[in-house]
Amino acid sequence: MSVQSTLAQEESTAILNSRVIPNGSGAAAILSAGIGSFGVALFTILADKSVYLKNLFVFYKPTGPLSGVTTAAILLWLASWAALEGRWRKRTVPLARINIASFVLLGLSLLSTFPPLADLF
Repeated sequence: MSVQSTLAQEESTAILNSRVIPNGSGAAAILSAGIGSFGVALFTILADKSVYLKNLFVFYKPTGPLSGVTTAAILLWLASWAALEGRWRKRTVPLARINIASFVLLGLSLLSTFPPLADLF
């Protein structure tokens, strides 16, 4: 009886170990957050350097172009999340590379909105 229970336990462990849970939905959320944060920085720089875009980004007069910059970045975040979710929903993707790309985008967005560096653009 102990041999049979040991074999059954080993078989169930092998089945559990062979299952791969897709991580695409989580990876899509992580990467889209990086894309959205980079969008804020990119739209801020563009609005700062172009009078036409600055006026185009004014959605609410009291806040100026900030209202359009943040709204456009949120739309970029949601669109990228929806697109990546649609592609990766049932897949297993290399999460380490997704995390690195997201942190690089986040770092670039922080650096590019830092005033001494942003003034270089």
